[in-house]
Amino acid sequence: MSETPKRGRRRVVRTYLTEEDETMPQLKIPGHEHQRPREVTLEEIRDVIGDCHLCPLGETRTNLVFGVGNPHARVMFVGEAPGRNEDLQGEPFVGAAGQNLDGLLSLAGLRREDVYIANVLKCRPPGNRNPKPDEIQVCAPFLREQIRSIWPDIIVCLGNFASHFVLRTEVGIMSLRGQIHTTGHFAVLPTIHPAAALYHREWQELIDHDFRLLGQWLQEHPVEEGDA
Repeated sequence: MSETPKRGRRRVVRTYLTEEDETMPQLKIPGHEHQRPREVTLEEIRDVIGDCHLCPLGETRTNLVFGVGNPHARVMFVGEAPGRNEDLQGEPFVGAAGQNLDGLLSLAGLRREDVYIANVLKCRPPGNRNPKPDEIQVCAPFLREQIRSIWPDIIVCLGNFASHFVLRTEVGIMSLRGQIHTTGHFAVLPTIHPAAALYHREWQELIDHDFRLLGQWLQEHPVEEGDA
């Protein structure tokens, strides 16, 4: 029997997604002086990234995986890094984890075309190893500007690395998941990475619960007239 999502207390944390943060260099976009939310387009960010070789991953990747989806999405998903299939195709979540994500989206009443999907890293780490701190530091301004360009209502963090980036915490995903957090403008739902459930089948029910919670949150926070 599936667990009914519970309304959790929203935990509030500080953010570097809505305000300048001295620990993260700002990505300067030509033609934009202040770069307010939703001012810079995703195409402009992609142009600035170009054929990035700011870290060694640029030498080992097949394709840079920027992101894909609705540029005006209410829901943005942030994963860890491209895997083998994503590296080959240049698009996030196209392998088995992507198939799992598609099914999870339906639990929340969503489709791929409704959301935007990106990763903390734009290039695949060799052997699908964990991202290194210096790699995250180099890629962080790109993801930050993607989030500010889309300016979603809620960010779903898939796994530890995405959750740590968005929420600025070292708390593990099993402690973070199952409840809605708040960081600046954004509601944030951390959950287990869909790929992890392929190896730990007992975790699938937990992810299912979190996506039902996402669907519940969206129903309780409808788009206001004039914001659509």
